[in-house]
Amino acid sequence: MTSEVMANGKNKLDPALTDLYTTLREAENIPSTEEELAFLSELLQSKELNALVNVHNKILTNVDRKHFFPIPVLSDAMQVMADVLEVLISRPYMSEDCKELFSVLQRPHLQGLLCAHDSVAQKDYYPHLPELPPEPDDDEETIKIVQLVKSNEPLGATIKTDETTGKIVIARVMHGGAADRSGLIHVGDEVVEVNNINVEGKTPNDVLQILQNSEGTITFKLIPAECKTNARESKVRVRAHFNYIALMDPYIPCKEAALDFKKGDVLHIVCQDDQYWWQARKEGDRHMRAGLIPSRALQEKRIVHERTEENNEEADGLCSVSVLPDDGLTCSPKSPRCLSIAADKYKTKTIIYDTAENDDFDRETIATYEEVAKLYPRPGVYRPIVLIGPPGVGRNELKRRLIDTDPEKYRTPTPFTSRPMKPGEVNGKEYYFVAREQMEEDIERGKFIEFGEYKGNLYGTSSDSVKAIVNSGHVCILNPHYQALKMLRTAQLKPYIVYIKPPRLEILKETRMANHARSTFDANNSRGFTEDEFKDMLRSAERIEFLYDHFFDETIVNDDLMVAFGKLLGAVNRAETEPLWVPASWVQ
Repeated sequence: MTSEVMANGKNKLDPALTDLYTTLREAENIPSTEEELAFLSELLQSKELNALVNVHNKILTNVDRKHFFPIPVLSDAMQVMADVLEVLISRPYMSEDCKELFSVLQRPHLQGLLCAHDSVAQKDYYPHLPELPPEPDDDEETIKIVQLVKSNEPLGATIKTDETTGKIVIARVMHGGAADRSGLIHVGDEVVEVNNINVEGKTPNDVLQILQNSEGTITFKLIPAECKTNARESKVRVRAHFNYIALMDPYIPCKEAALDFKKGDVLHIVCQDDQYWWQARKEGDRHMRAGLIPSRALQEKRIVHERTEENNEEADGLCSVSVLPDDGLTCSPKSPRCLSIAADKYKTKTIIYDTAENDDFDRETIATYEEVAKLYPRPGVYRPIVLIGPPGVGRNELKRRLIDTDPEKYRTPTPFTSRPMKPGEVNGKEYYFVAREQMEEDIERGKFIEFGEYKGNLYGTSSDSVKAIVNSGHVCILNPHYQALKMLRTAQLKPYIVYIKPPRLEILKETRMANHARSTFDANNSRGFTEDEFKDMLRSAERIEFLYDHFFDETIVNDDLMVAFGKLLGAVNRAETEPLWVPASWVQ
């Protein structure tokens, strides 16, 4: 396209600029980036630059050709205009002509024209360049002087004392800050003076005090670093899985340069050069100065330290959980097996899950940052909707209502079992009936997202049945045991995980009693929940959040069933229609 522009506009573009552009394109091994070359190419072809060059050339080539360009009569037209205005304003009475002249001479366009006239007459159209500094002696160090205008914005650089030399040096330059935008301050530069104050022997805090007491322009005298690196901003985006408040962090190098964020925020990591402190912006704040955040390695060390400090009583209290069998599982701390009763409008399924095996492993998972990318919806391909939560919280009812809104669109997979088929049952309707040996082999191969044993029979949900629903253009709805998330949260399935959370105890008791909710601990559903069952539900919720809250795409508090269902519909719609952040490996 650029070649076409040059060919079509060759009569309008300046020949010298055209030659320079051609030479630039043909030159090889130029130590410049593609962005810089593209910028120069665009500048050399711009109409504005070529028009300015044409005007400049005509002034220079025709200055002595009087028959084309008259010689200026005077070179101080602006001063003459000022004198005329002074004479007019001093008159006690001005005629209409004088008033009109007075008005015309005050117009900014005329004054601009006279100013340009004087510049041409005085030949004041050459660029004004500063005198070249004298060449330094070989024994002298190169000094650069940098001036920055102080404003409400931080300067965007931190300093430290070099451990080897004891000198004050630039520790880091914050991307997007004033120092970074100047392009003149680099990591490793030695600070010699600040506003003509020598900093030799001073501490970084002393230098910061000088900066705080300075007003207007701040002048730095620096010795350039031997090796300057022009670090490019990375394109890494991460989702934070913890809250960070710099004021609460005693180890942050510079609180003013820090970036606070909340769990769930998506951060643009612009620099990871420092082992312990990354530079980041909140996603969407493209023009904001980057701030310091703890690196993944640093945050993991902090979490390990905090977990080490936990006493046995707190750990036991968190891990000993008993939950209700509404739509998840019943778990006793004394028993390694858990009973799950998942009921829908057609049938009741009773499944045993072995949940104790991997909880310690899951607890050791350290969630700090997860690299993410945008996943854009594809027509006819829907992400599975996974409802996670403690038994008794109402997942089954929400699932039933969602499927009832459009049974042709929303589907749930049929489970597998090794028990014999009962009279009246149809293979593939209530269950898929398979031999125990076949099911054990498939479990061993990892083909089931969840499985268990009840009264000597195996039960489970296969990942292939979930994929079959997705591939058929339907929305797969699941409400599995929470440990199934390890099998479900894959690049192949790309689930949208909704955590159904119980409200606090008082509201939980009030809402369930007001709606005459039946306890799922009672096989006949003939009584309401007990106080202990409500508390077990909340303890189970705490456990699920502790282990897996970094997997949740949405959290819905079920304190009002209608409101919660409305929020679930909104979440499902977002999963179907909006680009959403997912693990980066899912879109690669």
